[in-house]
Amino acid sequence: MRGRPLPTEMKAALSVCGVLCLLALCAAEHQAPGPTLRDRSHIEDTLRLATSEPSTELSASMKKLLNIYHTAIKPMEQAYKYNELRQHEVTDGEITSKPMVLFLGPWSVGKSSMINYLLGLHGTSQELYTGAEPTTSEYTVIMNGEKFRSIEGIVMAADSSRSFSPLEKFGQGFLERLVGIEMPHKLLERVTFVDTPGVIENRKQQERGYPYNEVCQWFIDRADLIFQVFDPTKLDVGGELEMLFRQMKGRESQIRLILNKADSLSTQNLMRVYGALFWSMAPLINVTEPPRVYVSSFWPQDYAADTSRELFMKEETSLLEDLNQVIENQMENKIAFIRQHGIRVRIHALLVDRYLQTYYDKLGWFSDPSEVFRDIVDDPDKYYIFKSILAKTNVSKFDLPNKEAYQDFFGVNPVSSFKQLSSHCSWTGGCLLEKIERAISHELPALLGSVSRAADAPAPAKAAPPPPPPLPGTCEGPGCQEKPKNRWRSQ
Repeated sequence: MRGRPLPTEMKAALSVCGVLCLLALCAAEHQAPGPTLRDRSHIEDTLRLATSEPSTELSASMKKLLNIYHTAIKPMEQAYKYNELRQHEVTDGEITSKPMVLFLGPWSVGKSSMINYLLGLHGTSQELYTGAEPTTSEYTVIMNGEKFRSIEGIVMAADSSRSFSPLEKFGQGFLERLVGIEMPHKLLERVTFVDTPGVIENRKQQERGYPYNEVCQWFIDRADLIFQVFDPTKLDVGGELEMLFRQMKGRESQIRLILNKADSLSTQNLMRVYGALFWSMAPLINVTEPPRVYVSSFWPQDYAADTSRELFMKEETSLLEDLNQVIENQMENKIAFIRQHGIRVRIHALLVDRYLQTYYDKLGWFSDPSEVFRDIVDDPDKYYIFKSILAKTNVSKFDLPNKEAYQDFFGVNPVSSFKQLSSHCSWTGGCLLEKIERAISHELPALLGSVSRAADAPAPAKAAPPPPPPLPGTCEGPGCQEKPKNRWRSQ
């Protein structure tokens, strides 16, 4: 075999293989370089990631806020079961949590890519998976941690130190679609990102396996900033997206509309898409001042050629400044949130007290207690329940809850489980109503003022360098008789 010549067919096959290998090598040598990545230095500069350090004033103010909540607001909240009315339980983890940025929008508009870009995860093992198809089916919470790890939703809900323990009420089906990711990052030391499943209009909400709207409402209520991301090719508004905007009613100041992938269009088409976006959103956001719209391409690759690079970069910088402003105002927003929560708890307590007072006034010797109270709950306007609160207290009519909510509330909680406000007083602890009113009127505004003054105070000046030694022939020091001249006074 060693001396026998190769067959003609085998020689031809080997020659063809050699030619193909040579062509593959030439193609590899002349292969076009990969996409150019964008410079990210402006992100660190705008968000001040290099100089951000935990402040001692922030920690002290947080302790004061927790003390005010536990001593003045929470006792009233527990005495009148406010959590069963609003389904909004405030925990210590929620008060001390970092600002939350929520990403909403249709599928495959670039929400996950935008998070990867802000955190610099492109090309790393921690990068969030992205693609042209619907890829994010879970609620992904990206948090700061000592090392990179993934946390199951069941573990997140069971940890009372986190702010996500109330999510357990949405059931096991939702917790299986909740994922937490921890990683060490300077930006995550100051903020938490939440990536949500994309809105899919051609699917019914019931097919998700969990209450989608209720879960979105929970995150919307706690978000400090809401990024509603759109793709130029996905501007249609369906039932799910319309419901989302309805749930964000009253939170318009937190909404930012983002027209992503803007460098995929020419300038003329971009102007048309920008107008179409406002035309689509106008019926959903019924406010005098429209929300801020950012037009850019939020991903690590460089902008496409022949596009408005300077405009996109300015828009991106404006968005980063907006995000940094929310981070800087973290303590002010927490105090305002707790004060608003305290006002609602106080109004709820006053209404329950008024229901009880009316019940005791109308209850006779031979009347049926259940029928009397049911009549009051079914028609509170006949007994001036809500009008008396407006007349006797400094409560705005716009802050009053829905009277139908109290029909459900008293349907679960019998009247015998509550006491009037006058009964919640003691010689040593004082009255619950006085405590919560003092916190709303004096303690929380004073804490807010101290935080604002600390934020506006200039940074301490550096120590001045020691003066240079005196020149030869000059007289300086206590032994000199000549006084220095004052150039502002005539000699």
